[in-house]
Amino acid sequence: MAEAAIPLPLPGVKPGLANIVTLIVLARWGWREAVWVALLRVLAGSLLLGQFLAPGFFLSLSGAIASLVVLGLAMHLPRRWFGPVSHSILAAFAHIGAQLVVARLWLVPHDGVFYLLPVFALAAVVFGLVNGLVAARLLEELHGTARAVSKASATTPEH
Repeated sequence: MAEAAIPLPLPGVKPGLANIVTLIVLARWGWREAVWVALLRVLAGSLLLGQFLAPGFFLSLSGAIASLVVLGLAMHLPRRWFGPVSHSILAAFAHIGAQLVVARLWLVPHDGVFYLLPVFALAAVVFGLVNGLVAARLLEELHGTARAVSKASATTPEH
């Protein structure tokens, strides 16, 4: 919802900051919980912004579903080489790809919509990278906090 207040240089290009939460939930609790978070975010955001069942809702929903499918598949890639950053970039590409397909099939009855693909692909790489880096950093902080709490509770004498 905060993104709705951010002025953007190009229509349809958004940073996807809420996807950071989805990435963290995916890493900490799993795919099923990430699905709930992402879909509830789309639903709640559309209701609060008065966009429920408007074209923007369906574009957002299609992007969320596509990115969740890709994240579900990406979870099976070797963790040694694939983590929050690569997951975020893959999800960003899936998100914009689904949105372009839905826009073409439903809103813009012309293949000219695909001329926007290079711009959206660049945005997917940039914002996917940034969101993935933020998610990775937050996951490190959460892991460190959990370790500190666990260590503190282990050293605290019981009454």
